[in-house]
Amino acid sequence: MKLTYNKIKLFLEMIDFKHTLFGLPFAYLGAFLAVMGMPTIRQFFWITVAMISARTAALCLNRLIDRKIDRANPRTRDWVMAAGKLSVRRVWVAVFIFFALLFYSAYQLNMLCVKLAPLAVAVLWIYSYTKRFTWWCHLILGLAIGMGPIGSWIAITGTLDFAPFIMGLAVAFWIAGFDVMYACQDIEFDRSYGLKSVPARFGEVGALRFSVWFHVLTVLFFVINGLYFKLGLYYYFGIAFAAFILLYEHLLVRPGNLDKVNFASFVINRYVGLIIFAATLVDIFV
Repeated sequence: MKLTYNKIKLFLEMIDFKHTLFGLPFAYLGAFLAVMGMPTIRQFFWITVAMISARTAALCLNRLIDRKIDRANPRTRDWVMAAGKLSVRRVWVAVFIFFALLFYSAYQLNMLCVKLAPLAVAVLWIYSYTKRFTWWCHLILGLAIGMGPIGSWIAITGTLDFAPFIMGLAVAFWIAGFDVMYACQDIEFDRSYGLKSVPARFGEVGALRFSVWFHVLTVLFFVINGLYFKLGLYYYFGIAFAAFILLYEHLLVRPGNLDKVNFASFVINRYVGLIIFAATLVDIFV
């Protein structure tokens, strides 16, 4: 029993389960905006299952594919898969179980979700290889998570429309912005190992400028989203609060001072999605 508990604990550590809060609020947002109100409990449940399944499978894949790189990197050599704390075979089994659960969730929603699920799986799978050949890997990660609100819109409406792509782009640039910031910790390792990233190509100063502009675009697409859906004052208060958090992140993480990059990227940054989601709900229902 103790062995099983330890394995589950290691698995949850590997997939950073608490970081599900990054993408889930935006996925819910796509569903609420699709009806400008409350989706059914059944839809809400299967969207949640689909999102958690997709993210879990994607994290397992990333840790499996990058385990040798992570083992060579002094910063990541103690991570679960890099340190060999879980068996490769078991984690591969988990990948296929969670992808199967993603497809089943799509089937419970509508057939367009089923037809598009392989595309989502392809993006999630390909992302883990991108830093081997392109420094645009951060935006591809953003695209992978930005599919959340788009997928939820399709889950509710059964149609592929332009509208959810606005929020999808906001999420993509938000994720890319803090991923570039986070990757500044590995500049020297990435260069020595031949990996591609914005920091490895442009240096710390250049990378943090990219991060700033990605977050400027995030706020811009939040505003465009509000204008498109004719949202009101509460929503724009939410944008202002989220923009303040992003500004605070960039004041904390400056060239030559990366001491608080983890705090900026993974602690305060998680509130951006929650704030935008809450502000949108208040705006819709109040």
